[in-house]
Amino acid sequence: MAYPFCPTTPHFYPLCSTGSTSFIFLFCSFCSQLIPPVRTTDFDFELPPHLIAQHPVLKRDQSRLLVFLRATGQIQHLTTSDLPKLLSNNDLLVFNNSRVIPARLRGVLEDSGSDVEFLLLEEVGDRLWWCMAKPAKRLRKGRVVQILTLSKEKSGCFASLIEKNQDGHCLMQFNAEGDFLELLNTIGEVPLPPYINRPARTQSALDAERYQTIYANPPGSVAAPTAGLHFTPELLNTLEESGIKWEFVTLHVGPGTFAPVKAEELQEHTMHEERFFFPEKTAQSISQARKAGKRIVAVGTTSLRVLESVALRGPDLAPMSWRTKIFIYPPYQFKLTDALLTNFHLPKSTLLMLVSAFLSPGTLEGREIALELYRIAIKNEYRFFSYGDAMLIL
Repeated sequence: MAYPFCPTTPHFYPLCSTGSTSFIFLFCSFCSQLIPPVRTTDFDFELPPHLIAQHPVLKRDQSRLLVFLRATGQIQHLTTSDLPKLLSNNDLLVFNNSRVIPARLRGVLEDSGSDVEFLLLEEVGDRLWWCMAKPAKRLRKGRVVQILTLSKEKSGCFASLIEKNQDGHCLMQFNAEGDFLELLNTIGEVPLPPYINRPARTQSALDAERYQTIYANPPGSVAAPTAGLHFTPELLNTLEESGIKWEFVTLHVGPGTFAPVKAEELQEHTMHEERFFFPEKTAQSISQARKAGKRIVAVGTTSLRVLESVALRGPDLAPMSWRTKIFIYPPYQFKLTDALLTNFHLPKSTLLMLVSAFLSPGTLEGREIALELYRIAIKNEYRFFSYGDAMLIL
């Protein structure tokens, strides 16, 4: 169960029933207030299909940028290249440097020739991966899958089932010569989100380049930390010349980032788990920035989730390698994050819920603000989702 924070004090809400099994309130013993449940349908909106970005803009930092100042409610319409004008040397940016791997593999069962598709999720041993398989029902112990190249030739890589878990994911053992991650670069496909329409096996060199941040380093994500897609070497140089510093965290983004919230009330939703690494240098820089009164600017919801997960471990920041299932939604009182750069997200998604919480920390008002900003973005023809435009919340 993921509990939000009390709007006025950094303590958790216990759950309290009002006597009806279908209507549960959140009760804060510190405020003596009953808070109505937050429902998934409260975060729904209609998006014209033509605003779902199918391709990136010509240059990364020319994406449009909606700027929202929480203190005044002021809105500006700029581009991401304007970030140096909006930030100052009193800000510390935090990027997620996880690299997207070519995680989609296609193959055929050796005994029948039937097609099988894998989405690699997490490596847990030497060439041993948890995967999503389609169709998983075709996989049984003893059946071998021949992995094919992008041109549908035999790759020399084979996969066999070890076990299945309760989520229907398959633990697959891959057998091939050489380094497996290097092999993925020749036989794997970039796992573009389902709302980006591409014919099967039409691996695009543009997608391989642009569905990756320019500072991506440790491999492990199956989805890009998309707020970072807007940065170019030139933009980073301009930020550096302006005295703006940055640090990195690593959160390997899983497919759960696209998973719909099926629960009617948010406190009933179980968040997907993701691996993250919070390095010592980042811990030290953030600690120094906080003491100096500097703002911590999360570049993307993944960076923010790392920061707030670390904060849950205590006030003294320390390097750590951990897993997080943190679910942030209104009302939530943020501990480490002062500003957020983020893309425009799917209706009823956990990412929209997080943004709603950030727009008005510690209250339930952020949902209405978020939906109004999204209405403005739609009216002004902003592009949505992974290859879309961005919003800066200050």
